[in-house]
Amino acid sequence: MEWGHLSVAEYREWLVTDGSGGYASGTASDILTRRYHGLLVAALAPPLGRRVLLAKLDASVVYDGSSVELGANRWHDGTVAATGFRFITDFRLDGRVPVWKYAIADAVLERRVWMHGASTTFVRYTLARAHSSLAISLKAYVNDRDYHALTHALSVGDVTQIDGSTATIRLGGGTPWHLRVDRGTIRAENEWYYGFLLARESERGLDDVEDHYHGCTIDATLAAGESLTVVASTSQIETFDSQAVLAQVHESERALLGRWRETQPCAAGAPAWIESLVLAANQFIVDRPLNGSPGKTVIAGYHWFGDWGRDTMIALSGLTLTTGRAEIARTILATFARYIDRGMLPNRFPEGGAAPEYNTVDAALWFIEALRQYYAATNDQSLLHDVFDDANGIIDWYARGTRYHIGVDARDGLLYAGEPGVQLTWMDAKLGDWVVTPRIGKPVEINALWYNALRAMDGFAQLLGRDPSRYRELASPVRRSFARYWNDAAGYLYDVLDGPEGNDATIRPNALFAVALPFRALDAKREAAIVDVAARTLVTPCGVRSLSPNDPAYTGHYGGSPRDRDAAYHRGTAWLWLTAIFLRAWRNAGGDAAEALAYLQPFAEMIHTYGVGTLAELTDGDAPYDQRGAIAQAWSVAEILRVWHEVQGDHG
Repeated sequence: MEWGHLSVAEYREWLVTDGSGGYASGTASDILTRRYHGLLVAALAPPLGRRVLLAKLDASVVYDGSSVELGANRWHDGTVAATGFRFITDFRLDGRVPVWKYAIADAVLERRVWMHGASTTFVRYTLARAHSSLAISLKAYVNDRDYHALTHALSVGDVTQIDGSTATIRLGGGTPWHLRVDRGTIRAENEWYYGFLLARESERGLDDVEDHYHGCTIDATLAAGESLTVVASTSQIETFDSQAVLAQVHESERALLGRWRETQPCAAGAPAWIESLVLAANQFIVDRPLNGSPGKTVIAGYHWFGDWGRDTMIALSGLTLTTGRAEIARTILATFARYIDRGMLPNRFPEGGAAPEYNTVDAALWFIEALRQYYAATNDQSLLHDVFDDANGIIDWYARGTRYHIGVDARDGLLYAGEPGVQLTWMDAKLGDWVVTPRIGKPVEINALWYNALRAMDGFAQLLGRDPSRYRELASPVRRSFARYWNDAAGYLYDVLDGPEGNDATIRPNALFAVALPFRALDAKREAAIVDVAARTLVTPCGVRSLSPNDPAYTGHYGGSPRDRDAAYHRGTAWLWLTAIFLRAWRNAGGDAAEALAYLQPFAEMIHTYGVGTLAELTDGDAPYDQRGAIAQAWSVAEILRVWHEVQGDHG
């Protein structure tokens, strides 16, 4: 059984979410390998303020006179004990709910994990088959820390209070939360376990050893067909029917798939991996209340990302419009419109309620493109009316100049952006004062987006009876000047014009945006040439490289210390979401739809090998193209899902 092998089970990670920014996640082996793993990682200031409260439940059972430990841990000296993964005969997703089957002699014990309600996790153990009863004990390893941090044993008093079937836990004077069971007993333990080794943190060159508190033990006896359910929550837990709650979870998944099938003609013949992505898409959509009013946003990736403006706008269409939920798209756009400041969208929202950071040049331009996609799907002029002035403000501020020297160069009409020490484009890796790819000047994709935004605003103005002349005046010189990007020697576009050291001829994927967007300023011959160069130098079976392997700075492996990883992040690492940009460029340049579908086939396998049922942030630029970074990335899922529908529409 493959799941009984640590090399398989430890490198497959699962994820369930609660819609408020909180989640539960771990490995198929049940070994904690990241600081971000836990059965209850609660967002205390939704969608941020995430804290690890319940790290894991380690099960041991007694059956037919034999005692078996089903938990598994790696300790600071590298020892793996216990080794419960050896008893796993199956691991799969039922919708988005992870399911394990353990074989103990002739007995089969099934485990499921799901979330229902904010900061509430259910873990259910069912004795699916047995000839006699089975005794089960669960060690609850608890914590209370920021999910980016690590805990080393604290000096705490008696933190576990038992009241019948509920334990209330408060570690180190932190957040009180609750464990409740539907059968059996809970007993307080209150002892530290030292030295959990987190293998993925070791690989990332970070602190990798943590301590957890054994807060309590749950004991129960199950007959064949019976279940034990543990609920962990920051809320008081009343009596519950776990089967009914699980049925609600699956009903919401069926409803999600139903909406998708109603709105997408090609859904009827969609393969199983596309259905998986439709369900995975929902995990990124979370609440973002604003001054007491409801709002929605997008978590950029799990485990460590919050909501980022650029990522949200790029992912919006695939997560919402493609899945048939235009009303969520509308709410997200309306939410972010309220955050526009000096023509800019927030890059990210820091933890702790600090002011949003506005260090992005493209997020606001992606907002206009997301608005265009929304209108194209819905014909909803009311939202255009509501946010038109906000969108117009983006154009006005960019035209006259805003933060970080973002503004139109009157000499050629192109948009300039950047200053030393600031990263403004999507290639935004920065470590300390080191900006890895500063791209100061006139980045090619920024001006492709600028031209696209001006043309989109022209159309919006006409729809709403406004004067479009300002947008046309700004767009005309951009179209004329875009020819400056053509680098005849490379048969490709310059990546940046008019930078501190002149024009940058580096072969990066950013030129593809000038071919992929709906409003473009290039002739067909040059578009085809750009796609050809990208296909030969940048495209891999699992993504698009961020730098040509012919470049001396190319780094084909993403790993090692934070500095090593940041250096590789946009200098060779391949990005899954850019496959969609390449395929749109391919289609616009006359590429064949059947061949485009072939480019997407590797993703059907990738959803089984890293974050199970979802798509990662990136891969190595070199073969064998291992998935790296976040196990579930919003724009990866959204863009692969959306472009599959686009290409399938062409093909079918």
